Amino acid sequence: MSLERAVKAKIASKRNPEMDAEAQAWIETILGEKFPGGVAYEDVLKDGQVLCRVMNKLKPGSVAKVNESGGQFKMMENINNFQKALKEYGVSDVDVFQTVELFEKKDIGQVTNTIFALGRATYKHPEFKGPNLGPKPSDECKREFSDEVLRGGESVIGLQAGSNKGATQAGSNMGAGRKILLGK
Repeated sequence: MSLERAVKAKIASKRNPEMDAEAQAWIETILGEKFPGGVAYEDVLKDGQVLCRVMNKLKPGSVAKVNESGGQFKMMENINNFQKALKEYGVSDVDVFQTVELFEKKDIGQVTNTIFALGRATYKHPEFKGPNLGPKPSDECKREFSDEVLRGGESVIGLQAGSNKGATQAGSNMGAGRKILLGK
């Protein structure tokens, strides 16, 4: 198998059709319209228009201009505008796909992961009343301890250390001892 085919096979194996379908259903719910029949999920998203419309539904005005016609450059500009709006909405940089992964259909699984990251980000926006996508992110649970409590913890042996009830390994021999031979 050639290297190129091996790489394509590995990328394709990361793609989860159930996640794609769930992301598509979430987008359809947000927009209030179905994807065109007979058109693949990635083909609908490829030009970035649907993604920009989703961002504008979540946060109106977040994508100022959505290019509906023009060449490849204009469609890639839509994707870039969507990515910029994503980051402003609160999606981490590590969760955002690269433009070519969608436009050239190189890694649609990563595109779906980005949509899930956007769905999780909606939990942190109380003004959004629509459906969320994916599990709710955890909140920080910061705790403050007094100096007295911290000092008290220094004298406690943690359970990870275990207890040997006074037993030691002194005098135990297992197998033959190690022999060091000099001069050979």
